[in-house]
Amino acid sequence: MPLSFDLTGMHALDDSTWGDPVTRDVVAVHYFDIAPELPAGLDDAETLRRRLAEHHAASGCLIEALVIWVDSLPALLRVEKVPMPFAPGKLAYSASILVPRARCSAVLQIICPEVGDPIAREVVVTQQAETRNRRRGHPYAPGLQGRLPFTSADDVRWDESFPDHPLSRARRWVVQTVPTVRVDPEFAALEPYPG
Repeated sequence: MPLSFDLTGMHALDDSTWGDPVTRDVVAVHYFDIAPELPAGLDDAETLRRRLAEHHAASGCLIEALVIWVDSLPALLRVEKVPMPFAPGKLAYSASILVPRARCSAVLQIICPEVGDPIAREVVVTQQAETRNRRRGHPYAPGLQGRLPFTSADDVRWDESFPDHPLSRARRWVVQTVPTVRVDPEFAALEPYPG
């Protein structure tokens, strides 16, 4: 695999997938032997974010997209939410890190399912903010109407108040994991992503 990272507390499910037995979060690393299909280059954050928000609107909601550095390479971090297919009314939150090269890519992803009361974060945010401000337009694509709305409860400032919420877990995993990721030197030496 082109990426290695800290797996403390995770149990192997197979060669490229690990799970947390307490939260049921799942981490996977994938290698794709095809050129990545990004809607814009990593150097055009505004266009990239808007087009990704539009793309993810069909299945859920893009919460954030950032260009970050993984080891020595630029990468795309995406945080999103989608309905869980076999648990009506519940959501799964994911954070994925795509490390693109010209003709291939590697992806490191965590999927955090909702457990317990799925709307506690939304309810508290609604009580603390005026209802008219709770559902705001998408920050990357104002006016976008997707399958799931972007809401004030998706804001990172609520993570500390709800540390067990799946969105908080996904973001915390990113903060803890990205500094530990190491890129295989052969993968790093491949032709850079041209975007």
